[in-house]
Amino acid sequence: MLNKIVKIIVIGIILLVVIQVIPYGRNHVNPKVTGEPKWDSPATRTTFMRVCGNCHSNETTWPWYSKIAPASWLVQSDVDEARENLNVSEWGRPGKNKGIDAAGEVAEDGMPPFFYMPAHPEAKMTDAEKDGFIKGLKATFGTANK
Repeated sequence: MLNKIVKIIVIGIILLVVIQVIPYGRNHVNPKVTGEPKWDSPATRTTFMRVCGNCHSNETTWPWYSKIAPASWLVQSDVDEARENLNVSEWGRPGKNKGIDAAGEVAEDGMPPFFYMPAHPEAKMTDAEKDGFIKGLKATFGTANK
């Protein structure tokens, strides 16, 4: 039984080492900032960048674990998807930039996602801060009529 456990551990370590050669998730160059929304206030921008900016801007601070597969794959995928939906560093770009959904996502606790919070305690907001942030997002982006 012990030999079987040791084999599984050794195989796991070998696989972890081998997957490090897969290049996806390691290109951590932030694209140039080409435009920003007209923020309703500096406070809204500051809170946005602290709570949402790592994924929804081109000013991502890449954490240490974003350099190690398979975590690097997950982080890269999340940032790519987030930037596709809402990127405040490419405001005015052709296509979708779903700022109009931002206030609703924050109000419904959809953003920031629960799995982001343990590694990013700086993204936690007090109830009062969250209420002010939602108002600022509505003033900056408008709201979706659902």
